[in-house]
Amino acid sequence: MPKLIPGAALEYEHRDGVVYARYRDNNDVPQWIIGGDSAAISRAQGTLFGYDEWRDMQLCADSHPALKKQLDRLLVMYYTVKDSIED
Repeated sequence: MPKLIPGAALEYEHRDGVVYARYRDNNDVPQWIIGGDSAAISRAQGTLFGYDEWRDMQLCADSHPALKKQLDRLLVMYYTVKDSIED
């Protein structure tokens, strides 16, 4: 979030589940995210998925063995990569 300019007018826009703010009279400062749905914010920020989706995958894996197996493989791969970076 940019440092706010005292007295400058802001405009707000709701798009695809995300609320953005920008200065009405200053196009040099890009818009920034101020709120919205957590999954939509994650997508807007370019992340693979948000915490809510990750948690849903974990819950779904409890009753779907194939998904559980793949998530277990993913964790092994993640820790292998993480450990190799830290060395």
